[in-house]
Amino acid sequence: MRTSLFRSIKSLSNSTSSSHLLRRCFSSESVPDRKVAVLGAAGGIGQPLALLMKLNPLVSNLALYDIANTPGVAADVSHINTRSEVAGFVGEEQLGKALEGCDLVIIPAGVPRKPGMTRDDLFNINAGIVKGLCQAIAKYCPGAIVNMISNPVNSTVPIAAEVFKKAGTYDEKKLFGVTTLDVVRAKTFYAGKAKVPVAEVNVPVVGGHAGITILPLFSQATPQANLSDEHIIALTKRTQEGGTEVVEAKAGKGSATLSMAYAGAIFGDACLKGLNGVPDVVECSFVQSTVTDLPFFASKVRLGKNGVEEILGLGSLSDFEKEGLEKLKPELLSSIEKGIKFANQ
Repeated sequence: MRTSLFRSIKSLSNSTSSSHLLRRCFSSESVPDRKVAVLGAAGGIGQPLALLMKLNPLVSNLALYDIANTPGVAADVSHINTRSEVAGFVGEEQLGKALEGCDLVIIPAGVPRKPGMTRDDLFNINAGIVKGLCQAIAKYCPGAIVNMISNPVNSTVPIAAEVFKKAGTYDEKKLFGVTTLDVVRAKTFYAGKAKVPVAEVNVPVVGGHAGITILPLFSQATPQANLSDEHIIALTKRTQEGGTEVVEAKAGKGSATLSMAYAGAIFGDACLKGLNGVPDVVECSFVQSTVTDLPFFASKVRLGKNGVEEILGLGSLSDFEKEGLEKLKPELLSSIEKGIKFANQ
């Protein structure tokens, strides 16, 4: 599940031309043109995410949209000497233009978490924002892959699915809840405790994207380390509460924006690689699934030209993980049903 995105960025920064790098990414001399839109591009996640997507050599056209301040963000990012052309769009009247022709739409739009706020507290505001944006996606780029970052993901992904169903454009293979930040945290925390190089670590994270619905499978972590049960419990809890850790550390002045932008860029890069036919691209994501009895579930998925090519099973779980899986199901189901109900109001 490792990505070469940031190795690519380093190569770009060390070269006067990106053409050699683009040729290295593909056997063909020509790299496919891909338009990517970031909806909510002027926000705390959107701005660093826009920067990271501008640095991605797989992006040829970057559309930045928000309800205000996007022209300035677009002007700033557009001065970076990488392949993609950048355009900023502001206000609902320009949303359609931002979305037309998109291959990938990334949605970090919404209000951030504040101290004492749960992801569920964000629901009423962010659910309405997501619903409106997805209605526009269904109209202007119905075939695009959609990466949902807006919280609570456990509810916003089902909202998007219902909106697309009503519009007659729903493709379960092309709607993803971005849970990559849970994986990034699990890798980082595990590497620190196991004292192994973080770049070599893989940890699947399954379930959902809030609190106890986040279930890191440290029993499947590589490289394996002989950690105690107490260490595994502590690592699991820290992964589940990583967002709260950042919110509290910022003392009311922000949430996990930079790490989320990084995670969003990693997953967006994986989707683009899949679209371009790069083999064996596997990431964890919250998708429509039959892995459990829940309608949506995060697990490892293989990405390809059609979005989800294969949803991988959970593998062998420890007793602690089996217990965690059963505990998370009622809460995750409640969040899914809440999203479906909102979308159908």
